[in-house]
This record gives sequence, structure tokens and C-alpha cells, in this order.
Amino acid sequence: MGIGREALLEYAAVREGGAGLLDLGARGRVLVSGSEAVQFLNGLITNDVKALGAGAWMQAAFPNAQGRLLAHVRVLHVTEGFLFDTEAATREVVLKTLSRFTLAGDFRVTELTDEMTALSLQGAGALELIRRVLGEEAARVEQGRVAEVDWNGRALKVIRATHTGEDGFDIFVSGAEGEAVRDALTEAGAVVVGAEALETLRIEAGLPLYGVDVDESNVVLEAAQDEAVSYTKGCYIGQEIIARIHWRGHVAKRLAGVVLDEGGSTRREDRVCSADGKEIGRITSAAFSPRLKRFIGLGLIRYDYLRHGTEALVVSDETEQKAHISDLPLVRGSWQAQSESAPEKAV
Repeated sequence: MGIGREALLEYAAVREGGAGLLDLGARGRVLVSGSEAVQFLNGLITNDVKALGAGAWMQAAFPNAQGRLLAHVRVLHVTEGFLFDTEAATREVVLKTLSRFTLAGDFRVTELTDEMTALSLQGAGALELIRRVLGEEAARVEQGRVAEVDWNGRALKVIRATHTGEDGFDIFVSGAEGEAVRDALTEAGAVVVGAEALETLRIEAGLPLYGVDVDESNVVLEAAQDEAVSYTKGCYIGQEIIARIHWRGHVAKRLAGVVLDEGGSTRREDRVCSADGKEIGRITSAAFSPRLKRFIGLGLIRYDYLRHGTEALVVSDETEQKAHISDLPLVRGSWQAQSESAPEKAV
């Protein structure tokens, strides 16, 4: 079992030098504004809002009091305030958490999920296509910055971001104008990427999906997104536990890749075991990788077995299949580099 023909064409548009268009409209978007926004936000999320200058963006997480992950977000400091972008599964908890503080001071929360949509262009061809369609200002946006662009009278917010491990641009636009932007990009050559191809690209890129790979049972640091946490800012909910784990050296388990030997296959909930049979984790997401020509998975793996290349077994219905633990991402990362530099017959 591999990837379908149509999905393979969509996948190739992203991985083979073209540009794939992703619809991010199902994600949640919430705007926070007010003179006390920075103060309140810094007590709620893991990254440092005080250090986020106008026209910049960062990743962050909402933890609970036990340092466990409620939501992963991206925070854009735009003209109107702080725009929060989060997965569909965590939209409600982000909105609810933020809205608790609207009566405490000058802190205003506006849900924009229905009023604003988002698209993403991914792949080596994305830069040139963005330049041709949206203009030089959008194409020149740097990592960590937000370009607020006027495109044919339409206000767009553009950031450099990846959902696939490839170069990419996310475009935030009012819901009414989203179709016009989509049409312009596809007419210029962007290939619309569906759910099957996107899932394969996501797993290859090592990006966790909330409710699938990670959830509220996981400490923030287990999700393997270190750039979302500041260890120099002041206190926030769950900060003591997160800091203690960081300074003691490591979490008990962490998101990692699992690469099966050729001919093997895997699926969600398969057990991952050490070479001597000890259970060290579970597969949380799985797909066949056209680039690596084998099945791959994501899983929360015990710390002692996280070293890249560690031999492992994937156990499904009492069938054992040889595999290796991999750093993330799996594509555009160390596993692909190792595979491409090894003799052709090597795994």
C-alpha cells in the first residue's frame, strides 16, 4: 500500500521543485488587542511576547498548570494587534483561554476564523510564484517577519513558513478575498494539495498534529518544538515544570521519526520496541514516503532510545519489522542525507 496517483502528483509538486497550494482555512484565527495585551499574553504562553516586535511572528504553546500542551500556536504581531493562528482541533481552547481575561483590563479578543482564511504555498517553486503573483514585497519577506501587502486593493499578511519541510509562504486574507488569491496562484501554476498528500508531507517533515501525535497528556517539551519556548522570560502558567524539565536535561520521551526497513509497513498504534524487545513508544502517525521509498512514522519515543539510527522493532499483530529511530525532519533532514550518501543497497 502506497500513495494514490493523484496524491503522488500533488506530492511531487511540493517535493520536486514546483509549488503546492494548501488550504489552511480550517485552522483557527484569533486577534488579541488592547494596551494590556502583552502583559496578559506573557502570562499565558511559553514564548516571550515582550520580545516580539511589530511586524514579527513566533511560535508558542499554551500550557496548563502542569506544563502540559493545550495548543500550539503562531503569533503574528500585526497592525491590528496579535493574530493567533492554531490548528482546528485547538481553536476552541485557545479562544476560551484568551477570552477569560477580557474583563480583567484592556484586553480584547476577536475571533476571526470565519472572517479570515489562510493559504500556504510550499515547495522550491513557491518563491518565484509568490513574486510573480503577489509581488516583490511579499517574496522578500524574511524568516520570522510579517509582510502586510496590498494586492489589487486586497490586504494580505504574508509570512515565510513551512508545513512540509520545504520553503513556503502562508497568506492570511479576508474570507471573501480568499478565492481570488487561490485562483491567481493556481492560474500561475500552483498545484492544489489534498489531504492524502499533505498528510504524507507532514509526517516526512516531522510536524505533530494535535489530537493525533500529541495532546493534553504530553508535556510541552515532548512535542519537539523547542523554538516555541523561552527560558528567559518571566513566569507563565506551567513555567516552573517546563523550566525544571529543561534544566535537568531532558524529557522522559519525545517526538521522533521511525523509519522501517524496505518492505515493512506500519500504522497508528503499532508498538515500537528496542532491539531486545522492550516497548519504547507507539506509532502516532504513519505513511508511505515516496522520497524515502519506505514506510515511516512519528512516535513518542523514550529518551534513552532517541539517538539517530538506533535500531528498533515495529510490532503489529505480533509481527516484528526492523526499523530505525530518526531525528526530525525525516525528509530534508538527517535520515534523508544519510540514505542518499550511503551505498544504494544500504538501509
